[in-house]
Order: sequence, then C-alpha cells, then structure tokens
Amino acid sequence: MWKRLAVLWTVVRGDARLLWMALRHPRAPGWLKLGTLGIVVYLFSPIDLIPDFVPLFGVMDDIVIVPLVIRWLLNRLPPDVRADVERQAGFWAGGKPAASARDSRGFVRGSR
Repeated sequence: MWKRLAVLWTVVRGDARLLWMALRHPRAPGWLKLGTLGIVVYLFSPIDLIPDFVPLFGVMDDIVIVPLVIRWLLNRLPPDVRADVERQAGFWAGGKPAASARDSRGFVRGSR
C-alpha cells in the first residue's frame, strides 16, 4: 500500500509541477488559470461533494478529484504549450526525464 501511495505522490507532484510551469508559460490559456483557481477554491472551500466530517470518505474525495482535475487540465493544453512545458521540465510524455535532458553520465541537467 505504501508503495502505491509513493507512486501516486510522485505522479501528482510531477503533474503539479507541470501545471505550475504551464501557468507561468507566456502562451498559457486563460481557462487554465481559471481552472487552477477553481482547484484552489475547491480545496479551501467548506463546501465539498462529501463533507469532511464523514470518516475516511470526506477526505478521499479531495484526494481523488484534485489529481484528476489537474491531469484533465494538462491534457487540454495546446500541443505547443505542452511540448514547451515538458521540455522545460525535462519530461517527455511518459513523465520520465527525457534522454536529451541527461548529460553523458546519465544525470538530468539542471538538477543538483
């Protein structure tokens, strides 16, 4: 179970990083900014699909919905913006460091 949670955390963290870079991209669409604002409002809003006082399920809706919405927003990015963002992040479509982002020793350039 912990291994699955670690993998899920890695995916969510990577998607959040891509979303952050997409927001900072000069050609980021306005709907992306509104969608991200909607995610933040949903997280901090007292109104939920399932109230938080319901044991286990109250928090689970946030844990499931937020990553799905982030992935949905990223999948709707214009192809040129997504390619720029992935190149900037050192990712290719599979979410792994691109071979071009690695130096001769196999380390990702720009990371320390």
